[in-house]
Amino acid sequence: MTATIERGAATAPVKPSGSAKTPTPRRSGGFLGSSNGKKAVMAVTGAILVLFLLGHMAGNLKSFFGAEAFNTYAEFLRTMGEPLVPRRVLLTLVEVVLTASVVLHMWSAVSLARRARKARPVKYAAKRKSQAGGYATHIMRWGGLTILLFVVWHLLDLTFGVVNPAGWDGTPYEKLVEGFAPSRWWVTAFYVLAVVMVGLHLRHGLWSAFQTLGLAGSRSYRPLKAVAAVVSAVLVLGFLVVPVAVMIGVIK
Repeated sequence: MTATIERGAATAPVKPSGSAKTPTPRRSGGFLGSSNGKKAVMAVTGAILVLFLLGHMAGNLKSFFGAEAFNTYAEFLRTMGEPLVPRRVLLTLVEVVLTASVVLHMWSAVSLARRARKARPVKYAAKRKSQAGGYATHIMRWGGLTILLFVVWHLLDLTFGVVNPAGWDGTPYEKLVEGFAPSRWWVTAFYVLAVVMVGLHLRHGLWSAFQTLGLAGSRSYRPLKAVAAVVSAVLVLGFLVVPVAVMIGVIK
């Protein structure tokens, strides 16, 4: 029976001790719907993209060995796996994995940012945002947009030849030299900006990954921060040396 507590004319119902508790709503989405799941997706896709950048940088550096070496490398990418698999099949699979990695990386980043905002909907009365935090936020946001626009242009220019003076029929080496010719200095400037953004994005991403994995302790703080900076610097320099060499006539 329902018990009541009388106070004047007012009565208040009291639930019996044996009544069922209100079920706690479950968070939908499973592991991928959780913050840890999204961070895992970001870490895995980020690692795939870093490996791709390292391989792509090494391939670009073959341009210093001449047109034949660079064109042979480009042809190898299209014939990987032959004769076991048809021409360009493995390259297409790599492109699919890279595209999926970019999409999932962006999805996890946006999802985590939205979740962080929802977790703290009310702003602090006093500004507690550090300069480093604001810097990182702007780099990851605007840097990501710059990189996305650059990738689209890069494909149209050096892959499909749509906006490249050498055209679709040009060899990879011809597209490289024509694409970064001194008369197209603005293309090189955009390339430099995008690559620097990639380096800053990578540096922050690597450091965030170290922190997420719990590796950034008191002793490893400086070494790991140095690792993130060195890896980023190597990639930036490795990518920039080729267009600069074309601009000054070393590669021609």
